[in-house]
Amino acid sequence: MVDESDMVIGRRGLLRAAGVGAAAAGAVALGGSVGALPAGAALATGRAVRPRDVSGLPLVGGPEFPIGIFWPPPPYETSVARYQEIADAGFTFVVSGNYADDGNIIGWLLGCADQVGLRVLVSDDTQIRNMTRWFTISDDRSVPMSITSADARELVQRALDAYAKHPSLAGFNLFDEPWAGIFPSLGKAFGIVRAAAPDLLAYANLLPGNGSGYDTYVKGFVDAVAPSQLSFDRYPIVASGEDAGYFDNWARMRAQALAAGVPAWTYIQTLAYNGHATPTAADLAWQVNVSLAYGAKGIQYFTYWTPDPARGEGFQPALMTLDGHRTPRYDAAKKLNRQWLAPVGRVLKPLVSASVQHANESPLPTGATGFTPDDDISAATGSALVIGRFTDPAGTARYVLAANRSRTAVATSRLTTGSAVGAVARYDAVSDSWRTVSPGALDLSLAAGDAVLFRLT
Repeated sequence: MVDESDMVIGRRGLLRAAGVGAAAAGAVALGGSVGALPAGAALATGRAVRPRDVSGLPLVGGPEFPIGIFWPPPPYETSVARYQEIADAGFTFVVSGNYADDGNIIGWLLGCADQVGLRVLVSDDTQIRNMTRWFTISDDRSVPMSITSADARELVQRALDAYAKHPSLAGFNLFDEPWAGIFPSLGKAFGIVRAAAPDLLAYANLLPGNGSGYDTYVKGFVDAVAPSQLSFDRYPIVASGEDAGYFDNWARMRAQALAAGVPAWTYIQTLAYNGHATPTAADLAWQVNVSLAYGAKGIQYFTYWTPDPARGEGFQPALMTLDGHRTPRYDAAKKLNRQWLAPVGRVLKPLVSASVQHANESPLPTGATGFTPDDDISAATGSALVIGRFTDPAGTARYVLAANRSRTAVATSRLTTGSAVGAVARYDAVSDSWRTVSPGALDLSLAAGDAVLFRLT
């Protein structure tokens, strides 16, 4: 069980009125091609089976780095023009929601996404999430509020019958921020979706948290659900500065994803709400680049459209205002996505996160690891950096992503290459090319929130 002190109330408490997650606050605190699976695989044990090969799964597989949005335009603003606006900003997929959650509206939404090349993770409250939120999947008819595995398969099939014709369908959002007690039933749901639609992504986003109890929580999810990727949300731009537990949360999620052999995704904060500040353009870049340094293989924005004020929690404008006007953060996200995240993400996506270290920072944030020199990087001096190291399973090159630790100030730093480095190249995202630089002293001047990527051979 996850200790209450280790968990952070996530967005389920913020958006519960729309059924984005279903637990009461007390439950929160306690808490290539894909081969087809046989129908009902592993349902008796409550454990799903991850596909043997995820290289063909939407978003997880392929070369494109997944850049998503949560809380898309509401039904009355769902149009081809609005979805083109999302695509124009460099986003590649949408997690449906914001009242666009019944069959007719989702069908219309998918049709709009079809026309502009976006993918969609469907949050279907009439079929899929109705199954996972309100019922336990069990063939023991004495279990209260339960449905049989046959009933669950029928609900999944109904959703597929309604949506599978759309090329934009990437998969199903089965649950947002589940608590540990529902993992066995959620594992059955994942297994049913994979058996019925092995070429679609079964997705759930996890709660944030800290401490050893959080490790237990995430590992419990992995053991019960066998996800094809892990996703979590934590919003670090708070009124007092930065969330002190942010790096520890990332370090623990990174470790769990590596142990499970799956990619880690995260959400970044786009708006102010109770206790949280409005992010600047540099704050958006900082969240993205820190996440990349920690090994993120997918970035999602919370939120795209501004939630209705009737939801409470003091939501301020996101990328789009409540009445559909672009905020400065829309333009900042567009520039960040198109000119940096999409191209650098394609480079980083197939690489393996080897380490992440904080240089020139004292005291270290909780959960962070300090810089240790080695034969690749013998020294890191000057301003504080978050340094992510990566290896290429297909080759001998090593990669170093150095992110400015500061959200507000320019970083003037130097990385010195070590004895194992014979050649260095610096990535240029604008031209999507590598520029050879001399080994030795690599002098950096990084704007607030920015990062640089080097290839070492």
